[in-house]
Amino acid sequence: MAFSANDLAQVRFAISPMWEVAPSFRLLKSTTAHPVHRPWIEQVRPRVLAAGLDRGWLAELIGTSGYVPDFLTPAPAGPAPTPAAEWDAISASPADRVREDLDHLARHQGHLGPRLSSLHADPPARLAKVTQEIETYWELALAPYWARIRAVLDADIFYRARTVAEHGAGYLFNDLHTSVSWDDSTLTLVRRKRNMPRQFAGAGLLLIPSAFTGPGLRTRVRPPDPPQLAYPARGVGALWETRPATGACALVPVLGRSRTLLLTELATPASTTELARRTGLSPAGVSQYLTALRNAGLVSAHRAGRSVLYARTTAADTLLDASFT
Repeated sequence: MAFSANDLAQVRFAISPMWEVAPSFRLLKSTTAHPVHRPWIEQVRPRVLAAGLDRGWLAELIGTSGYVPDFLTPAPAGPAPTPAAEWDAISASPADRVREDLDHLARHQGHLGPRLSSLHADPPARLAKVTQEIETYWELALAPYWARIRAVLDADIFYRARTVAEHGAGYLFNDLHTSVSWDDSTLTLVRRKRNMPRQFAGAGLLLIPSAFTGPGLRTRVRPPDPPQLAYPARGVGALWETRPATGACALVPVLGRSRTLLLTELATPASTTELARRTGLSPAGVSQYLTALRNAGLVSAHRAGRSVLYARTTAADTLLDASFT
């Protein structure tokens, strides 16, 4: 893809929830063990199966490999759109665009099932059901972990921004991924099946770090939007590592033993019942402490079917990090 000075001036980074939804759902469908995301898969897959999402809209839209409809990854309007903003963008997808994407999907899959055929027949009426299911999946699979994932994505963008400041845009592209190279105002993607001609895309380029995209790259070229290039974020390999709880003892005089214990146990999201079982605290006590931690901005709550999963926030992670130094 050839770049003009105007294109280079409009290169930007963005964090996109939907660029995590599609590849993470695909990962859950895979029967191949994943060396990095196995802990997340073991926690999330039972919840997704219990909710029947393996038999829903996403299951038909996102195969174990190959094409994913472009309307599922709208161009981020800003540096970090909320999940709801991206779902609104999906709901507002023009009907002809949705049908075009589904026709492309049918060519890959061989046919469209009854559910996707109904979406093809009446996109405005069916897209609301699609986004409703995406919201359910988000709450079950990604929202409880989003603070941790977002920290990795933010760190990647900070590193890339510093790279540009110190070495320039050309170095940024050559350092982005082994299949990307920059030479003489041309961005080349090795092993990409289709060309990315500039005349068929909007100006600029959107670079999107992703925790679940990988090891390869994912692209989206849909005018008038700028091309999107999703790449594996730096630091993903350590995403699910857990720390020993012993270092958190410095927080006990500040938060109390029980609240500190609950924060350390929330290295993985958990329900009140599970936390009570793990810690030996009463369910009523756990609920009371979690309410206090949530009011302090250290814990977030996420609906998962009939239960609620609690997760540490970025503020809690920062507090724990400080206690280990």
